[in-house]
Amino acid sequence: MNLLQETPFSLLELAPVRLGETAADTLKGTLAFARHADQHGVHRFWLAEHHNMRGIASSATSVLIGAVAGCTERMRVGSGGIMLPNHPPLVVAEQFGTLDALYPGRIDLGLGRAPGTDPLTSRALRRDDMRAEQFPQEVEQLQKLLGPVDPGARVHAVPGEGSQVDIWILGSSLFSAHLAAAKSLPYAFAGHFSPRYARDALELYHANFTASEAMPEPYAILCLPLIAAESDEAARFIGTSSQQRILALLRGDPLWLRPPVESMDGLWNPRERAGVEDFLGLQVSGGPQTLKSKLSKIIETYPVNELMFTNDIYDQQQRQDAVSILMSLKDLG
Repeated sequence: MNLLQETPFSLLELAPVRLGETAADTLKGTLAFARHADQHGVHRFWLAEHHNMRGIASSATSVLIGAVAGCTERMRVGSGGIMLPNHPPLVVAEQFGTLDALYPGRIDLGLGRAPGTDPLTSRALRRDDMRAEQFPQEVEQLQKLLGPVDPGARVHAVPGEGSQVDIWILGSSLFSAHLAAAKSLPYAFAGHFSPRYARDALELYHANFTASEAMPEPYAILCLPLIAAESDEAARFIGTSSQQRILALLRGDPLWLRPPVESMDGLWNPRERAGVEDFLGLQVSGGPQTLKSKLSKIIETYPVNELMFTNDIYDQQQRQDAVSILMSLKDLG
């Protein structure tokens, strides 16, 4: 087997809302997408926490994780991630302990320290900005709450203690890499929106990893934007939906997923184009042979154990087809 065949492929889902679609439509599509991924051998399926973002329907992340786990059978399901400063650690432990009790051995808890929203919404969430500075301590709290039963503890997560929930550190900076390495935890880097720091963060994580009995070796995921299609030209066309979405993000506009266009000319100016292309610097786009070549190079270049992909494609069938194409790469000679 080669490295491409050996490397697990996973998905990060934001529950993207198509222009003119309802949240109910979107979530129905997310569940269908998850079932398709499960049937085609995707290793894990994570959902991201965002708030007050028109165009993203994954705000109630733990609820969606339960729905996805309930309609799938094999793949791991989890958070990419839970923004810990938005939530009391005990509540997170109880939620994910409950998910683990319902779907044992399949639940991942990816943790981030960003707000996942804007300052006004942070206040609506009753978020204390200083809690981001306490992120390492709160991760440790969660490790204890979800770890072996401690008879001497005065606070117990029920369900939660003694669970099989895997805790991950998520990040887009060197801080998160340092923390994951120091705490002997697996690490996922957000290359889908922070490509510039990917190599440095992953190399730092591996170089500084502290082995433990539970985690003797480092384990890292790199998340990338994916546009997979039957040909390079088809991928270029359907990829304009993702470009429009990032353009809206940079402008502060709603993030509805829009239909693809023949050309982005006239939709952005040179400065905006440069910003979108920088944001999507690690995007993997093309037909099967192009994807195989690009992914093989990434696996050879970056110190990663697993690849995870976002999949901002407007047409639901093409979105599912992209997963089929991605997983078929493992069978290409």
